[in-house]
Amino acid sequence: MRLFLLALLLTPIITLSQVKSSVKWAFTAKKISAGVYEVHLAATIEAGWHTYSQTTPDGGPVPTSVKFTANPLIMINGTVKEIGKLEQKHEPIFGVDVKQYSNKVDFVQNVKLKAHAKTSVTGEINFMVCNDRECLPPSTVNFSVSLN
Repeated sequence: MRLFLLALLLTPIITLSQVKSSVKWAFTAKKISAGVYEVHLAATIEAGWHTYSQTTPDGGPVPTSVKFTANPLIMINGTVKEIGKLEQKHEPIFGVDVKQYSNKVDFVQNVKLKAHAKTSVTGEINFMVCNDRECLPPSTVNFSVSLN
């Protein structure tokens, strides 16, 4: 009987911990010259869902944001670029024109090593996904990419 009651009490916790994930992330680095790398934060988005550009306007869905952890061996060059098919449309739910990506998008940041050393670029990416019926709460994913 106690085991049955325990199972009943834990069922909502287990169900809540199984949050739907509509985006799969891959984190890589590509060496483009001596000490200079492109860090790729690539999202593969489940069919029917979309995520938002970093430049989605206020009042709309949560725009994607990338934060890099400070590393004395690395210099961040420029801003994060978005590579993918940008879709712009008026979203009546939010009342604004949104900028979004479906299927896939690659967020790319150039970094330069300040010294010849093995290190990693770390940080977090915060994003939101929606489909035609619902939006999932914003999610944060930590990343770490080795620079060799």
